[in-house]
Amino acid sequence: MTRVTEPFAVASGSVLHPVNDKTSKLAGHGKEPTEPALTPLGSPPEPPVSPHGDEAIHTGPEFAVGEGDVRSAEAGEYVAGSSLWKDAWRRLLRNKLAVFGMIVVILLVVASLAGPTIIKRVTGYSYDLIPKEETLNKSFPPFRAADGSFSWTHPMGTDNAGRDILARVLSGGQISLMVALIATLVSLVIGISYGATAGYLGGRLDDLMMRIVDVLYSLPYVIIVIVLLALLPAKTPTGQLAELFIALGAVSWLTMARIVRGQVMSLKNQEFVLAARATGVSTTKIIFRHLVPNTLGPVIVYATLTVPTVMLSEAFLSFLGLGVRPPRVSWGSLAADGAQNLAIYPWQLIFPGLTMALMLFSLNFLGDGLRDALDPQMRRE
Repeated sequence: MTRVTEPFAVASGSVLHPVNDKTSKLAGHGKEPTEPALTPLGSPPEPPVSPHGDEAIHTGPEFAVGEGDVRSAEAGEYVAGSSLWKDAWRRLLRNKLAVFGMIVVILLVVASLAGPTIIKRVTGYSYDLIPKEETLNKSFPPFRAADGSFSWTHPMGTDNAGRDILARVLSGGQISLMVALIATLVSLVIGISYGATAGYLGGRLDDLMMRIVDVLYSLPYVIIVIVLLALLPAKTPTGQLAELFIALGAVSWLTMARIVRGQVMSLKNQEFVLAARATGVSTTKIIFRHLVPNTLGPVIVYATLTVPTVMLSEAFLSFLGLGVRPPRVSWGSLAADGAQNLAIYPWQLIFPGLTMALMLFSLNFLGDGLRDALDPQMRRE
């Protein structure tokens, strides 16, 4: 067993430094020592380490959390830091259902935007074109010509008036997606403004605003939309479409307001908000410049899940005859027309229904994937 003849003290960084007897004796008699005094941990204070030129600061991998590259002392390699959005994108790509949903959504959006123009140039058919020949003014099965032979002209068949179903499905996708996106945008503007204001101001105003939300929650969703559409009669299809945007958006903001309010209430006492308030920043700027941007994660997730909900509501209203009116078509109106001939011409309902179902499922898969990817508790992965 080795005998230690000189006393040692443990210093920071797990390094043993010998205790200077001369220094300790001088310090005990009240005289100024000739060497730096020891800290309570047993080592003299040292200045912070700073790099010189191209030198790298060596540190442990557990401290490599910055945006730059930090060299690991153990492995001698660079550990790249990452932000919340990079981690979220990486986790989203690992979710196979979310990736599938994202790909399907992109393909359907591109097909809906460019498909009708391509079909018109290739086949000459548009979504509202009725053939002049009486022999073509009836419903044909998919990939069938008027004489019963195989044909690529109508891959999804035709409706009772001889109009191409593929062109009508893609054109209906434009209307359905536009209604869903604009109504979701309206709900975001109302819900974020309402919820952020209530959450930041608090007190009795918050209680009053949330009680209004509770009252609106208790009313049937579809009944409110029907009443709004009845109170705003439109004379043109474009005006009716704008009313549909407003009606659907005006009743879709309630959940968004609650989500944003909860996020703002958890952030309004943070240091950056207190600093902004101390420097004289106005309440409006604090809410919309400092608080709202920090709630984008939950907002993006809920907006992704709101789009299919609004799209389904529009389809239901169109099925009842309260949605998109002719000559425009949507997936809901196509499904309503196809349901009347389901027993005789099933393809009139199958193709619009499958397209709408595929979009709804894909949007829900993407929304669930975004929710998991933006969850702060998942960052440990």
